Amino acid sequence: MTARVSKSIELTILSDEANEIAEALQHKLADNNDFVGSDGRPRLTLKKVTHRPEEVDAGTVEVMLADPDLASRIIDKCSALIWCQSTWAGNAPLLNANKNDYILTGLKGIFGKLMREYVFAYLLGHARNVKAFEQHQCAEQPIWEASKRMPLNGQTLGIAGLGSIGQALIPVAQAFGMKVVGLTRSGQAVKGAHTVYTPDTIEAFAKVCDHVVNLMPDTPSTQNLLSYEFFNGLKPHSVFINAGRGSAVDDGALLQALDSGALAHAVLDVFRNEPLDPAHPFWRHPRISVTAHTAAESQPSDVADVFLENALRHINGESLNYQFDFAKGY
Repeated sequence: MTARVSKSIELTILSDEANEIAEALQHKLADNNDFVGSDGRPRLTLKKVTHRPEEVDAGTVEVMLADPDLASRIIDKCSALIWCQSTWAGNAPLLNANKNDYILTGLKGIFGKLMREYVFAYLLGHARNVKAFEQHQCAEQPIWEASKRMPLNGQTLGIAGLGSIGQALIPVAQAFGMKVVGLTRSGQAVKGAHTVYTPDTIEAFAKVCDHVVNLMPDTPSTQNLLSYEFFNGLKPHSVFINAGRGSAVDDGALLQALDSGALAHAVLDVFRNEPLDPAHPFWRHPRISVTAHTAAESQPSDVADVFLENALRHINGESLNYQFDFAKGY
C-alpha cells in the first residue's frame, strides 16, 4: 500500500513513553529542515501526546505513533486513520483487530544490536559455566575446580525467524566460530545461514542445533509450534532462548523436556501472558532463566528516528518502510 500525499502531518502519540518520544522528536526536528515547508511552516506538528487511549480523538486522528496494546483499544473507532507507526517490533494486538484499512508500519532496524547482547550474554555464560565458578567462589570453603565447559566454537546456532533481528545474530555467531541454520515460513536462503528449514521440517531443524533462539512473530501458524517433538529433538547440552513470542512455546512440553533432560536450559524473555504469573512454574524451575521482556527494548530516540524517516516518505507520497501485511500477520 502506498501512502497518500500529505503536505503536513498532525501527529498523535499514544504510548506509555509518549512524553519521552515527543521530546526526542522535538529535539531531532529542531535541526531537520526537511520538515519545514517552503512557506516556513512546520510539516510535522504534535496534535496530541498521551498514554490514555480515551484522550485520543478517534474520529479525526489520521496519523498515529502508538503502542499497539493501547492503540488496539480504539483502533476500530479511528475512521479517518491513514497510517499508524507502531512503537513495537511485534504488532499482534493491531493485526488481530477488525480494522485493517490503513497502513501499519512496525519498528525495525533498531533491535538487532540489543538482541545480540542478550542472546550471547546467556550463550557465553552457559558455554563458560559462569554460574558454577560463582558458586565455587561463594562456597564456605572456596573450591578450585576446572568446571565443565562447552565452547561455542564449532557448535550450530539455530535461529527460528530470520528477519532483520535474526539476521543481526549471524555475524556474531560466525565470529565465535558457530554455524548458523534457520527456520522460516518460506525456507528461502538467507545470507550467512548454512541451511534454512521450514515448519514442516522443524524436527530436522532441532536435531542439527546445539542451541536455538526463537524470534518468530506471533501468527496463527506459530502458535505452539515449539512443541514436545521440537524440544525432544534438541541435544542434552542445548540452550533454548525465547525472545520472540510466548505463544510459540508449548509451556507444558518445555517443562517436560527440561525435566527429562532433553535440553540443558531455557532462557525465557516473553510469555503467553505478561507479566508472568508469580505462581507459574517457570519462575522456580532450576533450568529456566526468566527475564521481563527486556531482551531488546526500544528507546524513545530510536522510535523517533524510525518514525521521522517514514514521516518524510509519507509527506512525499512514497511507500513506507516496514509495512505489515494484515493477511499474513507480519
